[in-house]
Amino acid sequence: MVLKVLSALDAAKIQLYHFKAIIIAGMGLFTDAYDLFCIPPIMKLIGRIYYLDHHNSDKCSVMPKETQYKTTPTAVVSTLVSIALLGTAVGQLVFGRLGDRAGRRRVYGLSLGMMVLSSLACGFSICKTRNCVLVSLGFFRFLLGVGIGGDYPLSAAIMSEFANKKTRGAFIAAVFSMQGLGILASSIVTMVVCRIFEVSSNEPKSETPDEADIAWRLILMMGAVPAALTYYWRMMMPETARYTALVEQNVVQAAIDMKKVLDVPMSEIAEDSPIRLKPPAPPHPSYPLLSKRFLRRHGVDLFCCAATWFLVDVVFYSSNLLQSQIYHRFIKDNNDVNGYKLAFKVARFQAILAISSTIPGYWVTVYFIDRIGRVKIQLLGFLFMALVYFAIGIPYKYYWSDNIGVGFMALYSLSFFFSNFGPNTTTFIAPAELFPARFRSTCHGIAGAVGKVGAIIGTIGFFWASRNEKDSGKPNPVRMTVALVILGVVCLGGLVQTYFLTRETMGRSLEDNEIYEDELIYDT
Repeated sequence: MVLKVLSALDAAKIQLYHFKAIIIAGMGLFTDAYDLFCIPPIMKLIGRIYYLDHHNSDKCSVMPKETQYKTTPTAVVSTLVSIALLGTAVGQLVFGRLGDRAGRRRVYGLSLGMMVLSSLACGFSICKTRNCVLVSLGFFRFLLGVGIGGDYPLSAAIMSEFANKKTRGAFIAAVFSMQGLGILASSIVTMVVCRIFEVSSNEPKSETPDEADIAWRLILMMGAVPAALTYYWRMMMPETARYTALVEQNVVQAAIDMKKVLDVPMSEIAEDSPIRLKPPAPPHPSYPLLSKRFLRRHGVDLFCCAATWFLVDVVFYSSNLLQSQIYHRFIKDNNDVNGYKLAFKVARFQAILAISSTIPGYWVTVYFIDRIGRVKIQLLGFLFMALVYFAIGIPYKYYWSDNIGVGFMALYSLSFFFSNFGPNTTTFIAPAELFPARFRSTCHGIAGAVGKVGAIIGTIGFFWASRNEKDSGKPNPVRMTVALVILGVVCLGGLVQTYFLTRETMGRSLEDNEIYEDELIYDT
């Protein structure tokens, strides 16, 4: 027999609070994407500010006659991205566990507050010397990553526990789709800030003025604004009814909390008779996390979620392999282009890509996730991603390396579309549906942390494969071919794993996906 409050949650009609919860829960994912995708244009600005060579043809001249601009080294960019990803992995593990031990609501505001303060601190990276700026920026990006990582398991668990079973997948996918809006927002903010600073500058059009050191900091700090605006509403959210009833074992309070946010008659959620757990009520689960009993019941699901997330993040973050080649072809990094224009062009490219492929991929998933299921979408995504990477990788050395055009861009866009209409979204959803309430955010955090290890590997792979040839300035075609074919093989590995190991959760109650009946009895 299932508790009435849980049955009411599963059957609840779509209400205003569901959409409010999507926005509140999605701001962490918004900030995550904003931070990740504002880095490429910011690195262009930092390259123009802190990486300069002055060539003085007249040794007696006081001022240099020529300034040779450099770009931020790939190793530096990869390191800054990897540091944030490492922080994300730490945050997913720590906050995921805290979400199950202390409650989702109690630590939810903490993760958001950490994101807001760290985003602001990134803009205040101390010093004005190159090494000091980069070290302090890396430190604050690690802290920002911890806050972002904490938001992953908490947002997924909260949205899954508030949603009804009919539209649960769409609601969780909608939370995750806030990443697409974060990508677009980072591009728009970067373009607006760069254009304002460029117009107000009195320097020659080919020069990057000192004020650019303020511009990139302002872009980073703007990422804190949307998250800060939702802080109050996060703190006002009640604890989820599922956590209160199943983990805290307070069914009466669960009904009261549900009544605060959903328009459901109390008679439909309050029990007709007292309910208690088997005496004596254990303060902790009857079996601990990662015990033999846990692994027997949930080990395969945990392995599948973690391994699939690992594989898709290797591929998703390695997409920078292609960006480096596209920038070389479409965005000329010449000395007659100042840093503002260069950053503007990179941000504009990212905005076009987001509008044409990334955002549509997210919202196509929202539409289909509760119609065709998680497994089919994940299979479809891995399959088409593999085909795209093989189509780019196999002939890369002999064709694509010198013929980047409409065809290449179309394939590149498809890789993003099928990543989001595919495993990039479903790997966020699955851990929030497959595990018991008392382990839900912990297991989501474990799976996500393993995924971020894959992201770090993908970032390092990006650094290796995109190292320029000495003379041409282009990535080595042999390394790029090998890397792209490997990504295709990784996608096939995800396809096989999904087909044989991933369980479908569409249309099922969260309580159908966990074994807890032996811990509940009803007294009359």
